[in-house]
Amino acid sequence: MFGTQDLALFIVSGLLLNIAPGPDSLLIMTRSASQGWRAGSAAALGIGGGTFMHIFAAALGLSAVLATSATAFTIVKLIGAAYLLYMGANLLFSKKSVQVETATSSLPSARFTYRKIFFQGFLTNVLNPKVAVFFLAFVPQFIAADASNKALAFIVLGCIFNFNGMLWCHFLAVTSAFASRRMRINRTLALWLNRVIGTVFISFGIKLALANRT
Repeated sequence: MFGTQDLALFIVSGLLLNIAPGPDSLLIMTRSASQGWRAGSAAALGIGGGTFMHIFAAALGLSAVLATSATAFTIVKLIGAAYLLYMGANLLFSKKSVQVETATSSLPSARFTYRKIFFQGFLTNVLNPKVAVFFLAFVPQFIAADASNKALAFIVLGCIFNFNGMLWCHFLAVTSAFASRRMRINRTLALWLNRVIGTVFISFGIKLALANRT
C-alpha cells in the first residue's frame, strides 16, 4: 500500500528508535517538570514540526545535500550544536534566586510561553543534521522497489514515524509532569538537577559538533 513494505517492522523499529533517549526527550521532560504537561506537549509538537521538515526535505531530495556535502552538513551541525550548548549553558548557570514551585515543579526554570517552548523543540530537532541523514538511511529500506511514487511512499512512512513519535513524546510529557507533582525537591537539590541536565545538553552539543555524516 502506497509503495511501502514490512510496515509492521517499520512501526516497531520506529517506536524503539523514538524511545531511545536524546536531546528531544530531555527537553520534553525538562519543560514538563518545570511547567506541567502542557509545556511538555508544546515542546513535543515543536519536535514533531521539526521532524516534518526533515521528512519533506528528504522526500524532495534536499536532505541528500546534507548527506553528500561536507560543507552543508558542517554548517547545519555547528548551528545545531551551538543551540544545544546555549540551552545547556542556560540551565547550567541558572541563578540561585529562581523560585522553586514545589507543588507543581521539581526544577527551577524560567517560565516560557508555549510558543517559545514550541520553537525550542522545533529548533532542537530541525537543526540536527543527523536526523536528516537518519531518515535518508532508515526510511528507504521500507519502500518497495517497484513503488510507483517513491516520494509519496517516503512521506507516508515519515508521517507514520512522526505520529508514533508524538504518541511517545506526549506520554513522556504527561508522565514527567505527574512525577514532578509527586516529588518535593528543595531548592539546592533542584538547582543541582538543573546543572546536571544542563551538562547533559552541553554533552549533546559537543557530541553533535564532533559528529560525522556516517
